[in-house]
Amino acid sequence: MGNAYLWVKTFHIVFIASWFAGLFYLPRIFVNLAEEKNSFAYERLLGMADRLFRFMTILAVPAVLLGFSLWLYFGIGAGQIWMHIKLAFIILVIGYHHACLSLLKKFRQQKNTKTGVWYRWFNEVPVLLLIIIVALVVLKP
Repeated sequence: MGNAYLWVKTFHIVFIASWFAGLFYLPRIFVNLAEEKNSFAYERLLGMADRLFRFMTILAVPAVLLGFSLWLYFGIGAGQIWMHIKLAFIILVIGYHHACLSLLKKFRQQKNTKTGVWYRWFNEVPVLLLIIIVALVVLKP
């Protein structure tokens, strides 16, 4: 496979790690937004959330595209059940990303109805998804 494969794999891992850092941190900002009473602090947190969401979306695109190139161009996991299961979980991660956008829009409109506790539990979802996806890649069941 050569150097190209190793570079694509390297950048895929870097972009995935960076994207997930955003997926881990954004709901923590949501916890603070849900509990914040001070309007100035709320606006500051909202700005942080907006910038983080834009940045993590920029990171998600190459992460997904590089992953598809590993699968379609380099044949990693082609025809193997673990890859199909992994792809299903990737779709869930993308869905979680979009759910974060929906929640962020509600905070922008000041129409959030969820508690800080709810966001603390919501924050655990990407952790579980990452564990499952990494296990599928490493163990290849």
